[in-house]
Amino acid sequence: MKTVTLTFPELLLLVGTRALLGAGIALLVSKHLSDPQREAAGLVLTAVGILTTIPLACEVLGKTERG
Repeated sequence: MKTVTLTFPELLLLVGTRALLGAGIALLVSKHLSDPQREAAGLVLTAVGILTTIPLACEVLGKTERG
């Protein structure tokens, strides 16, 4: 079994990036904004979510210990 030990700030960063990614995808499929506004906001949030998740995922995977 693999064990990952995260600090509280690292956990918050992971949760926050997942939330940004989810919010971006939700905006891309919602109909509450005009099409250009919805697409711009959705793409920005999705991009930020993806770009911030990549380095965090690498850090978490680097902390994995076999136990």
